[in-house]
Amino acid sequence: MASRTRKTAPIPIDDEAALQRVMKLMAIPGPPGKEAAVMEAICAELRAVGLSDRDWSFDDAHRRCGFGEIGNLIVHLPGTRDEPTRLLMAHVDTVPLCVGARPQVRGRFVVNSNPESGLGADNRSGAAAILTALIELLQQRLDHPPVTFLWVVQEEIGLVGSRYVAVDRLQRPRLCFNWDGDEPGRVTIGAIGARRFTVEIRGVASHAGVAPEKGVNALVVASLAVAELQRKGWHGLVRKGKKEGRANLGVVEGGKATNIVMDRLRIEGELRSHDRGFQRTMAAAYKDAFRTACTRVRSVDGKQAKVTFRDVEAYRPFRLDENELSVRAACGAVRQLGLEPELYIANGGLDANSMARHGLPTVTLGAGQRNVHTVNERMHIPSFHRACRIALRLATARQQELLGV
Repeated sequence: MASRTRKTAPIPIDDEAALQRVMKLMAIPGPPGKEAAVMEAICAELRAVGLSDRDWSFDDAHRRCGFGEIGNLIVHLPGTRDEPTRLLMAHVDTVPLCVGARPQVRGRFVVNSNPESGLGADNRSGAAAILTALIELLQQRLDHPPVTFLWVVQEEIGLVGSRYVAVDRLQRPRLCFNWDGDEPGRVTIGAIGARRFTVEIRGVASHAGVAPEKGVNALVVASLAVAELQRKGWHGLVRKGKKEGRANLGVVEGGKATNIVMDRLRIEGELRSHDRGFQRTMAAAYKDAFRTACTRVRSVDGKQAKVTFRDVEAYRPFRLDENELSVRAACGAVRQLGLEPELYIANGGLDANSMARHGLPTVTLGAGQRNVHTVNERMHIPSFHRACRIALRLATARQQELLGV
């Protein structure tokens, strides 16, 4: 991969305005499916720099998936010079834990003054970074190619917004960049894929005091299955020969009363791997474990539980070639700010997974997030500011300059 790109003096940005912008966005509740207030805050910033409601649009991703109150926000700026279109994107939803965030500055970090919630730097820092790039581009009247800015909904529940994005509205971008992560110099060129599964166990109800022996407890069946999966190494970090994956049981629902032998239990989980075939292998192991467990629990009159196992691919793994133009351009922008790019493969899903399936090879860069999805989440301010500068560079620099040719 070419590495001739030289450090270039960054275009100045208003650091304080960028910081206030990201803190404002982090304070707005916006779990998956409930992002309308966040989108309105972004639109208010766009109006403040002279854009009107005619300059952006929302697609119907929420209607296509059947969930949520608003779709993806798309802003396209025609170029002042003739180059291929670029895409800058970030998702706006946070995990539900972040509802109630109260961001405050503490030294070099933004932290949360509410100890009961997450901060929401994932991914309001990414959303604010590309918003800052757009605002600075307009306020400074910078020369730029055609650029599409995309704010995506429902990433945290399976990359839903990017899966259903109106690709035809993105103006066929050639260079594509996503912000969602920690280090601004980390250039993520691949990510893991995942299958989601649901297990429904139907046992036999009975009075837990009068005749428990006539019942078949669905929880007992599930417990035997899970114990066997754990014993055989199919849960958590999974390694089988040269194959590797991750498996998790995340949601359990069942039972109606303490005096009824539990006859219904539902479990939801996910299986991740960079190998789609191994994802299916893991799914087969889970299906077999629950079916086998059903045969090991019987009522006094010989009845046993029944299980329904369903699994579906949530998103595919992907990996970009190091010589892909978006990879080279991202590395060029990072180097121009005096950082050394680190090529990285992620074990978490990214909107870039969906974009790759749409035929848009997309690189993901960091924006200062730390300890995401926890109550200890924080945002590193210098890293966020670097992310804003990298975003502005990728939105404005000439392609040949980024590629070092």
